[in-house]
Amino acid sequence: MGETELVAITDRSGFDESRHQGVVVAIDREGTIVTRIGDVDAPVYPRSSNKPMQADAMIGLGWAPTPEQLALACASHDGTARHVEVTSSTLADAGLTASALQNTADLPLDRPTADGVVAGGGVASPILMNCSGKHAAMVATCCQNDWPVDGYLDPDHPLQRAITARIVELAGPVAHIGVDGCGAPAHAVSLVGLCQAFRSLAVGRGAVWSAMTSHPELVAGERRDATRLMRLVPGLMAKDGAEGVFAAALPDGRAAAVKIADGAGRAAGVVIAAALRTAGVDVDPGALGSPILGHGEPVGRVRPTFGGVR
Repeated sequence: MGETELVAITDRSGFDESRHQGVVVAIDREGTIVTRIGDVDAPVYPRSSNKPMQADAMIGLGWAPTPEQLALACASHDGTARHVEVTSSTLADAGLTASALQNTADLPLDRPTADGVVAGGGVASPILMNCSGKHAAMVATCCQNDWPVDGYLDPDHPLQRAITARIVELAGPVAHIGVDGCGAPAHAVSLVGLCQAFRSLAVGRGAVWSAMTSHPELVAGERRDATRLMRLVPGLMAKDGAEGVFAAALPDGRAAAVKIADGAGRAAGVVIAAALRTAGVDVDPGALGSPILGHGEPVGRVRPTFGGVR
């Protein structure tokens, strides 16, 4: 990534403890960039914030999911029973089982659910991993197009080539393709390109926007910032990504994207809310993020350094 600036501060017991550098962009209804902090034209890995674009590509390839299945394709889900149920339905509709998944095995992100899996003698598995909805969609799309499921994570597989082409259409040039934590290709694009992509998907009010905004609980989880933000702002599609990325957009054209330079996800939700405020979206950054705890009690918070919020 390119040049960064201070975008958030974490305090503890009234003392500033950590300073978060980052990059921020926000766009208004008319498509004008109203906030530009840091080098928003430099490429970053959006990580899971790319999922709505990947899902949109699969819709274009003929995959015909239910809204719930599509929301899970866009998700970094908690791995609850509901999340696994919907992912399993995506596989079943394609005549597949969880054995077709080739993503990294993991325990659920939701701590109580993970504890329950372990207590019951369970172990990490691909379907419990937060990206399993996307991977189920990928193998289902392969079946829809008579493409081999084996090797579907290879960037040269027909599925991945089509996804890359759609990302370029939505977000602009892909600077690099790496390997994401789940094993899928990870595309690097500019932060402003990511913001424009979300704006296009929201303004178009297509299937991805509709699924995400109708089922925010499936896109993340009850205590997660992406779900909370979509519930706070009706019609907003929002998706976080690993290493401090967050993007969001409304059908009226307002959109924002952020990347926290140190990868601190705890700052990303607060900063995306502040960025949306600069585009005129009525959302309180204080409603996002998690409190800083001391001996199990809140003793501090993450606060943005821009947008008139302190």
